[in-house]
Amino acid sequence: MNEDVPKGVSDEHPEERGTPIGRRVFLGTLALGAVGVVAAPPLQRGLERFLGGAADNDPTGLTGLLPNGGGFRYYSVASSVPRKTAGNYRLTVNGLVDRPATYTLDDLRALPQTRMVRDVQCVTGWRVPDTPFEGVRLSRLLDAARLRPTAKAIRFTCFDGTYTESLTLDQARRADVLVALRMQDKDLGHSHGGPVRLYVAPMYFYKSAKWLSGITVTDEVRPGYWEERGYDVDAWVGRSNGRDDDPTS
Repeated sequence: MNEDVPKGVSDEHPEERGTPIGRRVFLGTLALGAVGVVAAPPLQRGLERFLGGAADNDPTGLTGLLPNGGGFRYYSVASSVPRKTAGNYRLTVNGLVDRPATYTLDDLRALPQTRMVRDVQCVTGWRVPDTPFEGVRLSRLLDAARLRPTAKAIRFTCFDGTYTESLTLDQARRADVLVALRMQDKDLGHSHGGPVRLYVAPMYFYKSAKWLSGITVTDEVRPGYWEERGYDVDAWVGRSNGRDDDPTS
């Protein structure tokens, strides 16, 4: 999830290299964003339009700096991220499996879909309540791959070329962990990690890796990008909102 870690704003248009902004402009932008939150949602939306519009069409790259920009903040740990379409997207499942597989976007869409509505909670403090996600349960892809007895964990890689994440096998088999294709009842856009991302509902959002391209079954947990830099490997949100209880459906 490189979506909720404030180490760099995602580059929504890698082919367009903008002019670096100065410190005063940067601080002024943050101040205006804060005013938008305090004053009123219409003012916030106006600021977002001024800075380039919605995150999927943001030529400035500044929308991610705004507090509550459309409900989400947009981050990436890579300087640029290629865009994938139904024609060139691929998801590989490999490692300690007897049946490695490669899925196209159409393959994933053809599988049974699960929809859930949960809060999105970022470790940096922001939260988006009642957010619908829809996709294939990760456990379904693992079952199809026929895991070997030595399988203990899952490592996730992303087509940004940088971000990684991990789950234990028990965590990965939860019913509320998805290979997500849709969010807020529409196909995942690029800035939200589309066309396919991981969604780990009961954990902080950095576990929900954007731009998912690889699922590798391993014999031990291999800490992900931010866990190698001090974040918790187990990122449960907590019992206060009931999201660390394993759902039955």
